[in-house]
Amino acid sequence: MDKWIPRNNPIATVIKNYIDKKSGKVTESRKEIQRRFFGLDWKDQKKIMSAFLDAGRSDRDWAYSRLLDLWDDSFGQKVSDLWAKYHEFRCAWIIIRHFPLDYIKNNIDQFKDDRDYYFICLRLAKDKNYVIDRAKLSKTDYLALLYHTEREIADEEARDYLFSIVHDYCLGDTYLRRIEHVSNGKRGNVITPANYRKVNLAIYYLLRLGKEDVVKQFREWNEKLEDTIFNSPEFKLVEKIYGLGDYDYERKRVEVADIYAYQALDEKYNSLFDSSIEEKRKSLKDGLARDRS
Repeated sequence: MDKWIPRNNPIATVIKNYIDKKSGKVTESRKEIQRRFFGLDWKDQKKIMSAFLDAGRSDRDWAYSRLLDLWDDSFGQKVSDLWAKYHEFRCAWIIIRHFPLDYIKNNIDQFKDDRDYYFICLRLAKDKNYVIDRAKLSKTDYLALLYHTEREIADEEARDYLFSIVHDYCLGDTYLRRIEHVSNGKRGNVITPANYRKVNLAIYYLLRLGKEDVVKQFREWNEKLEDTIFNSPEFKLVEKIYGLGDYDYERKRVEVADIYAYQALDEKYNSLFDSSIEEKRKSLKDGLARDRS
């Protein structure tokens, strides 16, 4: 059977049918415009984005996403008006990336999405006199920001950030999305903080910030921890009780990693007794006892 290939209507006609809500062809025109958009001339792309900005929420979101990379100052007033009216987060992305710095500084309190401040800082913090509000950033975002804005960090501070990320993981919920690929389908592989996504992301930026010694010290600490976990009674029980690929097998290995990593942290980063880690230790002990029987 021959493959059916759609015949393209003149794009001016398609745009007209999309704008005319009485045409009965809005839905099919929208689909055709979106399918053909990146192959069109710039003047047609501008007409389309303007028309979509005048439409409903989903169409505005589509236009915002296109404008993020195809920005033109002629859209400035329209986008500013839409932001004032709706405060949509995709609209904020455009303003943060493309609007004048003075506008962003004067309206900074209006950008309240979780990562808005990070993207604002990517522009503002290139001015070395700009003071970064660390409380508004995750630890990994702060390290990324230092790298992208060509700032520096002292070894001690870099070490604190890396080990505090480990600390946060140890006290957090056990969930597998935090883990980088570990076992390659083999049993007996130990999970350590070096397998955690945000730890690896922090290491990535610390290396680019010239903190090789800090990363080396962390890796040496992690290697000792790996040996401790491997020889621990909890890890041996996990290997004995659960089968490869079991959800509990992966989950219990993370719990063992959290408990022993917390114990191995310098007292600067933990306390002798923390209720969260004690609860996790008790949960692991009770779970292993239950599943063993």
